[in-house]
Amino acid sequence: MFGLGHLFYPWGFLVQGLAIVHFIRRRPENYWFYVIFFLGPPGAAVYILAEVLPDLGLLRGFFQGFGRRSRIQKVETDIIDNPSPANYEELGELYKDQREFAKAREAFAHAIDARGASPYTFYSRALCSLGLNDLAGAIPDLEHVVIADRKFDYYRAAGLLADAYARTGQLDRADQLFAEVTQISTTPETLYNYASFLKTANRGGEAREWLQKLEAKKRTLPRYMQRRERPWFRKGKALLQELASA
Repeated sequence: MFGLGHLFYPWGFLVQGLAIVHFIRRRPENYWFYVIFFLGPPGAAVYILAEVLPDLGLLRGFFQGFGRRSRIQKVETDIIDNPSPANYEELGELYKDQREFAKAREAFAHAIDARGASPYTFYSRALCSLGLNDLAGAIPDLEHVVIADRKFDYYRAAGLLADAYARTGQLDRADQLFAEVTQISTTPETLYNYASFLKTANRGGEAREWLQKLEAKKRTLPRYMQRRERPWFRKGKALLQELASA
């Protein structure tokens, strides 16, 4: 295989370079590192087929961003003549999708002030606050949502509220709410956040058990879900290493 390297020159180096960049950014399973380096361009080509091409579906948001920016300009113009809650909600969603959380939160605030907004609008504003790492700002909105609908977003709102409680030192409230949420929700996000809370509460043994559940969850998910949830699995592995070295 190594004797065929001249057949790939110079494209083999480009393919290998693309594979390395993707590996560093996405951090898939470690064995791919050896496939890319020790099998050379053919190994890199296999990696691209197995990992890079399926990830292209995750780039749709990037290309949609071009149309989203023009839509933002249109809605901002409409608001000058018609500052309706619906227009502000749409503007908030557009900015949130662009990860411009401060502008999105401001737009949702206008929608909430203009009328008795739905739990969804409060939830959207809470997500923006979390995106800005403003836990104190997110908690009242999440509380509003959870009181209105305990099961909102398949218990994700309650899970995020429990995590916000934990990260702001309200451990008793976090413990009570996590105990309820984890009976229903087994998303990687919830599993990791609960394990992180258990570590904070000096319950390392339980934290390890939930991190093992997170790792088991990874094996049961389809490949496209594994790629989407990869950041939580990576965080879980790092937290498990912290617990092992403590």
